[in-house]
Amino acid sequence: MTSPAQISSALEGCTIVIAVDRRSGELAAALERHGAHVRHAPALTIVSHIDDDALIARTRELIRTPPEILVVTTGVGFRGWMEAADEAGLIDDVHVALRDAQIVARGPKARGAIQQAGFAADWVAESETSGELGEFLVAEGVTGRRVAVQHHGSGADGLDELFTDHGADVVSLTVYRWGPPPDATAVRRSVVSAAAGEVDAVLFTSAPGAYEWIAEAERADALHDIRARSGKGRLLLAAVGPITAGPLIEAGLEPLIAERGRLGSLVRSVVTHFGGGHAVSLVTTAGRLEVRSAGAVLDGRFIPLSRTGVDVLGTLFEAAGRVVSRPVLQASLPRSGESSHAVEMAVARVREALGVPDLIKTVVKRGYRLDVVDPSDD
Repeated sequence: MTSPAQISSALEGCTIVIAVDRRSGELAAALERHGAHVRHAPALTIVSHIDDDALIARTRELIRTPPEILVVTTGVGFRGWMEAADEAGLIDDVHVALRDAQIVARGPKARGAIQQAGFAADWVAESETSGELGEFLVAEGVTGRRVAVQHHGSGADGLDELFTDHGADVVSLTVYRWGPPPDATAVRRSVVSAAAGEVDAVLFTSAPGAYEWIAEAERADALHDIRARSGKGRLLLAAVGPITAGPLIEAGLEPLIAERGRLGSLVRSVVTHFGGGHAVSLVTTAGRLEVRSAGAVLDGRFIPLSRTGVDVLGTLFEAAGRVVSRPVLQASLPRSGESSHAVEMAVARVREALGVPDLIKTVVKRGYRLDVVDPSDD
């Protein structure tokens, strides 16, 4: 039964981490309207230098009058600009505007961001300094040429003034900069929880935030388990667009990428995944079964379970109908000690909660299994 503020139960039983600072409240509210439990764990804080309206206004200016030269000083800043353009519905126009521009990068990170966005760098400063980049362009000649300079956080390193002094028409693009996470402990808990199966999805809306969340997962020695759970379909990693998805893909993960670079599209993608039959599931004699962090969805009905119950059912679920021995089930219950009786009690409680006792079969002297329908019998 949905509450007045809830429009669907598609995400009921799902715990979703949003590793987002910007517009996180809006995103959380949209997910909660579909029944999700949301945890905030922004991996970075956005410290604005100019507001989005000013950045988008400069972007529209470049679309109307494309630059002959584009200077990319940082990978983070360029990704931020592309994401802002994408969210404003301007990304295709930006690609057209930059199609014939000479693109120069201050270093390999900037070049990587350029390539990630679907462009190619024509020249990269080996020293990774703005000084070398400025000298190169001045030597080539910028007089009378339209030059767009993307800079990030600390400013343009004198490039705007240098090119203006040499007769260029300069358009300066200042993108927000990133600060430390508002709650580093929450970020650490989110990666540990994702690795342990206590989270169903993690959502990303910026490439820098995705990089930092993955870095925290590596520091917590949790990335291997996150990768394993993602690979099995038990953890959804979702990105607002291909630029944001880049760091996840580089880390060996396969994110769901929203069709359009909008928060609304991201929410729809997640709702469709869990509510539209795309989440990993098993066909059992009692109906289609999914396991979520707070319980199970059986034949379209969400059934809350304790953490122990989710652990037991999740272990049986991953076996997909094969027999799971009591020692293996006991290992999934870290608080059970050496007591096999704890396993029996845990299984009994899950059976009772599901209301279908025969869904979990006892295999004498061997263990337990889910009563899964053989695909050949469908």
